[in-house]
Amino acid sequence: MTLDLVTARDWLAVAVEEARQGLTEGGIPIGAALVAADGTVLGRGHNRRVQDDDPSAHGETSAFRDAGRQRTYAGTTMVTTLSPCWYCSGLVRQFGISRVVIGEASSFFGGHEWLAEHGVEILLLDDPRCIDLMDRFIADHPELWFEDIGLEAGT
Repeated sequence: MTLDLVTARDWLAVAVEEARQGLTEGGIPIGAALVAADGTVLGRGHNRRVQDDDPSAHGETSAFRDAGRQRTYAGTTMVTTLSPCWYCSGLVRQFGISRVVIGEASSFFGGHEWLAEHGVEILLLDDPRCIDLMDRFIADHPELWFEDIGLEAGT
């Protein structure tokens, strides 16, 4: 089943809300949601690396944890404001999440092409809200941003 853009944008709104929450907490504005095949939001979360002093607390992992244990992840969709890093891309593959909706990939180009090569449906929205959130954050907090993506500032 191919996802329509209206539904994808509705789901992305949940992730954007989470990203904004993370920013207000002093963290990195990346949000995510795990959505069931029937459209039910199973879990939602945002990057909490700064708030929890936990390098594994990415937006996608936070949403995944919030969803709790599922019997199967087939048919689910991971919705994220930013292209998933390799860590989060591995989570999608490991648990057989069927689809990833991505708000934007211009700030960070993660593992979504690799996921597509392995049968995961990818929908990249180039959403202006997501782009604006990240552009402003990177301009205001470059050191934190480069720490988050595993690079030294300026490289």
